[in-house]
Amino acid sequence: MVKHPIEPVYDKRSRILILGSFPSVKSREKMFFYGHTQNRFWRVVSALFNAPCPETVEEKSSFLLEHGIALWDVIGACDIEGSADSTIKNVVPNDIGMILKCSDIENIFVNGKTAKRYYDRFLKDSIKRDAVCLPSTSPANAAWTLEKLITAWSVIKL
Repeated sequence: MVKHPIEPVYDKRSRILILGSFPSVKSREKMFFYGHTQNRFWRVVSALFNAPCPETVEEKSSFLLEHGIALWDVIGACDIEGSADSTIKNVVPNDIGMILKCSDIENIFVNGKTAKRYYDRFLKDSIKRDAVCLPSTSPANAAWTLEKLITAWSVIKL
């Protein structure tokens, strides 16, 4: 069983919540979200806000908070082989209630179909809110170019 080692990023100004599935091996090593250099998350969100792509953990945290974005993952612990979502078993969900209590979250988005599946299974009924599924920024989702991802993810700015 692997426990999620990264704390959520949010504050009282957060208006949107983006949830991934579970951090990759690289993210767990770097102790921050979307740590694999081939993951396009940071390139997508920085393009949406016409901002330089943040590099350090501090820059990434500041970027999120400046733009009203809360960030975490659906899964708090699970059995997983490497970083492969397809191997996830024995899921223990994260409690996103603390984010919802502290912030005025207007919209919840999930990064990819795996996050959506586990959100719907473990969180949707308890918080009574739907999540919008966005195409995964993972390099495994090679069918989606960076430009297509930016267009699809533009809904987070509404």
